[in-house]
Amino acid sequence: MTEQTTTAESTEAVDATSATSDNETVVTLDYPIQRGSKQVTEITVRKPKSGALRGVSLTDLLQQDVTVLTKVLPRITEPSLSEAELRNIDPADLFQLGGAVTGFLLPKRLREESA
Repeated sequence: MTEQTTTAESTEAVDATSATSDNETVVTLDYPIQRGSKQVTEITVRKPKSGALRGVSLTDLLQQDVTVLTKVLPRITEPSLSEAELRNIDPADLFQLGGAVTGFLLPKRLREESA
């Protein structure tokens, strides 16, 4: 019975960020973004290609610099987030989105070790 409780507890504590593939991660927002009458509750973050990283420092991106995230995230999110939406997003949600991006920058070996 202890094993069942532990399994149930770990299932309930599912991370709000889930990898759908090596090239995409879905982030469930703690505070949905309001777009007119519609609420955006989930954002898919695609693995950035080099072109999506133009004009930013990888070091700043790894440190989750807010200015850099607001430049890169509109290029790699679905639905696409605007810079204005990212400036108004809850910090916890921005941190989750930034974590998804930085996870893609890790070498494959390190990603497999952390999984």
